[in-house]
Amino acid sequence: MTPAPSIRASGEADLPDILAIYNDAVENTTAIWNETISDLEGRRTWWRERTARGFPILIAEAGGEVVGYGTYGDFRVYQGYRFTVENSVYVRKEMRRKGIAAALLAALIDAAEGQDLHVMVAGIEAGNTASIRLHERFGFREVARMPETGFKFGRWLDLVLMQKMLG
Repeated sequence: MTPAPSIRASGEADLPDILAIYNDAVENTTAIWNETISDLEGRRTWWRERTARGFPILIAEAGGEVVGYGTYGDFRVYQGYRFTVENSVYVRKEMRRKGIAAALLAALIDAAEGQDLHVMVAGIEAGNTASIRLHERFGFREVARMPETGFKFGRWLDLVLMQKMLG
């Protein structure tokens, strides 16, 4: 059994690991509906902008290695949505299904509640049942299913929106 990962705030030194996990998700999964990989400078800009706004970027470590990361940010940019955030959790391919995503999601929920946020949203590709089940375990419920709103790998993707009331 894999020991529980430790969760900590990220630093700029973690960006190569974050980049590798992100690019793997872009190239090989429908977890990110982007088709263009990033570079280190792109991830650095993303990291600086997100952390400057007070949004956490958390790292999961196991065996002294970065095995995943999680964050949340604006759900939508309009002021009326300022108490609602959308989460993202990504885990290295060979470390999936070992409790790492659950540890990251729990820490993100705690951080959001500590910031007095009201709602956390997850946008999940409908075929990603592992992510849907994970979010359900943490009290998220499906609030919308949007057919064919994305396109990747030559096929249309359905979006499931889930939300959790915080606090």
